[in-house]
Amino acid sequence: MTFKTCFSPTSPNPMRRRFAAAAILTLLALAPAVPAAAGEFKLTSSQIADGGALGSAQVMAGFGCTGGNRSPALAWSGAPAGTKSFAVTVYDPDAPTGSGWWHWVLYNLPADLTALPENAGSGAGLPTGAVQGRTDYGTAGFGGACPPPGPAHRYVFTVHALKVERLELPADASAAMIGFMTRMNTLGTATLTATYGR
Repeated sequence: MTFKTCFSPTSPNPMRRRFAAAAILTLLALAPAVPAAAGEFKLTSSQIADGGALGSAQVMAGFGCTGGNRSPALAWSGAPAGTKSFAVTVYDPDAPTGSGWWHWVLYNLPADLTALPENAGSGAGLPTGAVQGRTDYGTAGFGGACPPPGPAHRYVFTVHALKVERLELPADASAAMIGFMTRMNTLGTATLTATYGR
């Protein structure tokens, strides 16, 4: 018995046609999902390499740490079609809090923006309308790395391409709330992960 006679959806036997259709639908359901093409959305930095270490410039000035507390220069390209704005986040998933640590939440960046200068987290060089949310340090703006002594932590820099022009959020929105709204409206992301330990 060949595949054609058993599974062909054009078989004259109605039972065989139904069985063939069910078999095809099952195979499609079990096939791995193929993500929609989003181009080569990439995030780079002239100051930190993906998989490399943060420099002292990106370390917190306070909380027992001594550093420049400056966000690194970032550049991105290949955003998905339909992008209407961007958000940038920096998150430490290794912080001993049970929920990680948000170091930077920046949103309502215009769709034609492709880069941020060094120290944009201080507010310098940000485009009109951009909003910096409250981080887990309790203030708005970039807060540098300051892990407890021990193994190095990961710092995940992410640019989110959003399908909306603005995220409408209260001025005192938590980083978790901003992160939630960002994810709900994301078309694609580009990430760069650096490490730091002390």
